[in-house]
Amino acid sequence: MFVLRYLIKRLPHLLVVFLGVSIITFAISHVIPGDPARMLVGQRASQETLEKVRVELGLDKPVPIQYLRYMTDLLQGDMGTSIRTQQPIAKELKKYFPATLELTLVSMLLALVFGILLGVAAAVRRDRWVDHISRIISLIGVSTPLFWSGLVVMIIFYKWLQWFPASGRLDSFISPPAYVTGMYIIDGILAGNWQVVVSAAEHLVLPASCLAYIQLAVIARQVRSSMIDALAQDYIRTARACGLAEWKIIYQYALKNALLPTVTVAGLILGELLGGAIITETIFGWPGMGKYVVDSVAFLDFPAIMGFTLVVSVGYVLINLLVDLLYRVLDPQIREAD
Repeated sequence: MFVLRYLIKRLPHLLVVFLGVSIITFAISHVIPGDPARMLVGQRASQETLEKVRVELGLDKPVPIQYLRYMTDLLQGDMGTSIRTQQPIAKELKKYFPATLELTLVSMLLALVFGILLGVAAAVRRDRWVDHISRIISLIGVSTPLFWSGLVVMIIFYKWLQWFPASGRLDSFISPPAYVTGMYIIDGILAGNWQVVVSAAEHLVLPASCLAYIQLAVIARQVRSSMIDALAQDYIRTARACGLAEWKIIYQYALKNALLPTVTVAGLILGELLGGAIITETIFGWPGMGKYVVDSVAFLDFPAIMGFTLVVSVGYVLINLLVDLLYRVLDPQIREAD
């Protein structure tokens, strides 16, 4: 019941955020210099043709009227039509979203697993060589530009070593599996097509690793800090005095409490990965929403840009809502305080 009460309590805030994002995105898209109608018809089109296209796109109306029309269509599930491809934006985002989601989830899994292990090792071996290596790894991770690290791993592991492919989601001779989730690894497993699963995993290695490395550094430092605080608590000393195994003290008692603040960080990172995969998808030619919106920006495709922004914003808000709920499930004190 507390979940339902909390959702009802947060619903007005979610609506305000959604409305604010739609207004800001719409305003920014109309401030950017350039005429999407001119981009569509070309530079040699006559003024009459240009005006006709502007009327068809609704660009001849005042900006407030355009926004009201946009919101009315949006509430009916219509995100508009792409100026660049002349296809419904909702249909195109549905096509590209699974690729971005698959890349995001794999990157998040890698960041969590290796970040937690690195953070625990650094805290347990505080001020020793493991801790120093952890600091170096974290410092490099948060300091290295993603576009640079992406190019470096592509040169090393694709061009020189030829271990992993550099672009796409599958080998050219492999057909995509039957659509269920749109994520090739899951769909390949459901179809029992292990050739698809292996190929999809190989194509994910380079982009997912680059995307995960930056967030891995953040998670490792957060876990280290939380673990050091947890290991200094009285209940840890009591557990050691009772003769409990050290691994049990670390992973069953200290890590359990140290992960509470990490949940919040992980939620923020997941939302950031969902919307921040643009550079990674562009570098590795990953056919996701990031590459889609980059192509749309180059064409001044305002409806597509707004559609992408709204999807990412809603995803970010829902992820943070899920984190808040998870926090209350893990910590009864927070739940009782609501």
